[in-house]
Amino acid sequence: MIKEINIKDRKAAQQVLRVQLQAYKIEAEIIEYPDLPPLKETADTLRITGETFFGYFIGEELCGAISFKENKDVIDIHRLIVHPEHFRKGIAQKLLNYIERRPMIGKMIVTTGSKNTPAVAFYLKNGFSEVERININESLTITAFEKYLPNSDSSN
Repeated sequence: MIKEINIKDRKAAQQVLRVQLQAYKIEAEIIEYPDLPPLKETADTLRITGETFFGYFIGEELCGAISFKENKDVIDIHRLIVHPEHFRKGIAQKLLNYIERRPMIGKMIVTTGSKNTPAVAFYLKNGFSEVERININESLTITAFEKYLPNSDSSN
């Protein structure tokens, strides 16, 4: 079941952080960059992000989460995380589909590590287009993606 998470609640933020640390530990290994900023976040920093969070729950267990900021008709996805024990169960897809159905959204944007081939493939499969590669430093490049949604005037 997908439901909104009150990230300002300390217990909820700790729950998200547990999933985030496990998910980003895998990404750090894939992209060979152990210094990923999300691995340094705390429950307190999550609580003040200003992002909207939705979680995918099995019973009371948080298995995955998506967070974003909305600006006019654009959703900027900040994190799409799934606990490694729940990889390949369609959780990321369900979370993405869920926010894509929000009313009045014309475009979604997201970035991921360029070497994160599973994430890159996921976004491309879901109709996102690569718009830019950004060199953060000599060890890290991120790729920016965007997707215009049907029934949107944003692509005109």
